[in-house]
Amino acid sequence: MPDALVSLMDGSWPTVVLSGLCLVLFLPVVLARMKFLRPLKDIPYPTALPIIGNAYQLNCTQEEFFKKLTKWAEKFGDIFLIWVGQRPFIFLYRVEAVQPLLSNSNYIDKSLEYQYLKPWLGTGLVTSSGEKWFFRRKLLTPSFHSTLLEGYLKTVKEEVKVLISCLETEIGNWFNVVPYTKRATLDIICDTAMGYKLNAQRNSKDEYVEAVDKIASIVQMRFTNVWVSSDLIFKLTKAGKEHDRSLRIIHGFVDKVLAERKAAWKLKHDDNFNKSSTKKKQALLDLLLNISEDGAVLSDEDIREEVNTFMYAGHDTVATSIAWSLYALGRNPEYQEKILNEYDELLGNEEITLDNLHKLTWLDASIKEQWRIYPVAPLIARQIYTPIKLMGRQIPPGSTVLINSYLLHRDPRYFPDPDVYRPERFLPDSPKLPPYVFIPFSAGSRNCIGWKFATLIIKFAVLSILKNFHVESLDKEDQLRFISELVLINANGIRLKLTPRERYPAN
Repeated sequence: MPDALVSLMDGSWPTVVLSGLCLVLFLPVVLARMKFLRPLKDIPYPTALPIIGNAYQLNCTQEEFFKKLTKWAEKFGDIFLIWVGQRPFIFLYRVEAVQPLLSNSNYIDKSLEYQYLKPWLGTGLVTSSGEKWFFRRKLLTPSFHSTLLEGYLKTVKEEVKVLISCLETEIGNWFNVVPYTKRATLDIICDTAMGYKLNAQRNSKDEYVEAVDKIASIVQMRFTNVWVSSDLIFKLTKAGKEHDRSLRIIHGFVDKVLAERKAAWKLKHDDNFNKSSTKKKQALLDLLLNISEDGAVLSDEDIREEVNTFMYAGHDTVATSIAWSLYALGRNPEYQEKILNEYDELLGNEEITLDNLHKLTWLDASIKEQWRIYPVAPLIARQIYTPIKLMGRQIPPGSTVLINSYLLHRDPRYFPDPDVYRPERFLPDSPKLPPYVFIPFSAGSRNCIGWKFATLIIKFAVLSILKNFHVESLDKEDQLRFISELVLINANGIRLKLTPRERYPAN
């Protein structure tokens, strides 16, 4: 009898059958993986290890991670990728790739990492996608109409006045301005979002204030730390336990305010809550209650999602923009004088309004130039679910694409001497920039819904601080230590020195 037949009869035939089954079961998976990888083969990337990819290179500080992104861009060119396990993250920073991606409404899905925000924000405007996002965006857009922004300006003025009094305690000292701007914007956003006076500037140890700061920091850490991407692992860590505690405090606070406002809305339904009323200031929460139609359109959970989204997205980005604006002006004090001279010439003793604030072109240009050099969101991430061609490469579904706006804004083709702070680039008579080369609040259909309100706060705060203080910045540009969180921060904070101005003694 042939040896092979004897072997088969001896029991090795199950091995043959199992091998065949494995081949049948796993061959489609292997072929699908090969098909996925094929379009990516020409995109360069740093040396990757089997299974974990470049994850070992991401086991570093957030400051080192930002430096690596810049070095890899220099090394690999206009498009490169890094492998995090089996997932490709594709980095872009040329307008030729940015415009087709952001201008196409088929690509509005945030990256998978935004799931880390869902325990806090649910599926509100920042984290939702598809039909839900389109519906919410259309529903909420009227909430940022200029008529309502005029009402919000009153709150901005009140809280910036408190900010000035807090900054007076630091006169003559080098200090980090970021905690001050964060508390001020938290007070502004809390009042305009919920109609609630938080008083974070006077009570920095408030439980809700600390919880928001803590959970924001933890979520941002998870965006770049692949080792805590698993919820199972994350919940076992100290950060995971702090996250859940902060979450309970935040939801408890917002639910309490929501219940109180809803009860008042049902009982009184007076002018403050009436849909047609513009006489009294309305918080976003009041407007959401109006359009909710008592739960028919928006449930209490839906309203909580949007209030939390506005609180989070509103205060951190605005606070960071104010701080970076002051830093840039502190390094370039001649522009402080240009801003104030124009203010004196055009407004004098006029009360600041939405209309006349727009007249201050040097203020506007200085803030835009700050956004260019220190972008609000240094990385804009999109999850790809249908193929798209970028930089001559076909990007397959399952990829995550990230726009590096820090590098986009430094393209010397559009911004000569890109590292130099030069507000003249944004004066009204300067050459008009092509679309998508400057995207401080993202661009396309998924741009920031509250950018006008954010700009209002930033302009008024910066102008008010300059009227009261001469600003100096401690760190030189080459001493900055960038960290790419959801916003761009400096590892050492933004360290300033303030000197009182005699020019505006009444302020």
